[in-house]
Order: sequence, then structure tokens, then C-alpha cells
Amino acid sequence: MFHTENIKYGPVSVFLLYYDDFVTEQHLHNLLPKEQLRLEQFSHPSRKREYVATRVLRTMHFGNEPILYSDIGAPYVKGEGFISISHANHVVGMAYCKDFQVGLDLEPIHEKVMRVKHKFLSAEETRLTNTQSVEEMIKVWSGKEALYKLAGRKKIIFAENLLLSPIDKLRWKGRICFPNTTKEVEMTIDTKDNFVISINASPVYEVK
Repeated sequence: MFHTENIKYGPVSVFLLYYDDFVTEQHLHNLLPKEQLRLEQFSHPSRKREYVATRVLRTMHFGNEPILYSDIGAPYVKGEGFISISHANHVVGMAYCKDFQVGLDLEPIHEKVMRVKHKFLSAEETRLTNTQSVEEMIKVWSGKEALYKLAGRKKIIFAENLLLSPIDKLRWKGRICFPNTTKEVEMTIDTKDNFVISINASPVYEVK
């Protein structure tokens, strides 16, 4: 029913929980009372399983501490450090770092990214990446989803404010660009089975 995997990217741990279809009612002991009320608001079975699987993963690593959310929707566990949560097909991921903010994205590899790549690629990224490769376009999209979680604000244009350039097979240079400030961070973008993992294994720093 559940299968777990832990991956280390430097000081960052990525906890993965793989799951098949399961009866959510059999795992309600992993949910706090408020979380059980929240679960009742979901109508689709797959969304319910995703929500419960996330809490199962939380309980494995942090006990029954609640997952709290900041003003911009970033999750955290009080007193435990920084976390980030993402989902793909039948897998939920939780990144954890004691010392700095993390942004995690899990993205299934799918062809439809080719229809929307023009919406998130900058001119420089079009030149530096293989725009004919589905996997590479998923890496760019996933990396930007992770950067979005690190940006600390909403109303972001992916092709203008979130920029990526490859360093090597796994490492990418990420930039978060706004008129008055630019931040940089090294991203790890890894392919795992049928999905991509994007995570920062080092802190974001301001360059101007």
C-alpha cells in the first residue's frame, strides 16, 4: 500500500511516499481533528488519498505536529525547520531542511508540456535548453515551480521572473528577478522513474 524512499541532496532530505489506491478511512488516525474536517471538503477520491498520504508522510517524520502555512501559503512544522510539499502521480514528497527555506516540486513527465513551453521559457532558456526534449522541458517547468515556492510572493510571470540555466546534468542556476532585487540559488533537478524532482540544496541569496 505504502512504500517510502528518502533521498539526500546535500543538507536537504526529500521524503517520498508512494501509494496505490487505498481506503482513506483506514488512515484517519494520521490526521488531526482539523485535518479530518478539511478532508471532508474534498469530493474526489484521488484528492482525498493525496491529502491523507501527505499526513501519513508527515506523521512518519514529525509525529502529529500540524502542518502550518505562512501568509503566502508556504508549509512549515513549528520548531522543526523548513519543509516543502509536492505531489505527482501516486507519490507525495516532503522536503526538509533544518537551516534554510526549501522549495520542492515533483512533476510527472508528460507530453502536454510541449504545448505550453512558450508560456514559461525565456529567450535565453530557449537558446540554452533542448526545447524538443519532453524531459528537459519538464525539468525547466518543474525547476520554476520550485523557484516559485522560494520567491516569497505571488503574481509571478514564469518567463520573466523565474529563470534557469543548466550547470551540469543535475545542477541548474536559478534566478528570481524583480525590478528592485535579484536572488540566486543552485537547484538540483533530478529524474526519478516517471517524474522529475526539483529542489534547492543550498540557500537562496540576494545578489542586488
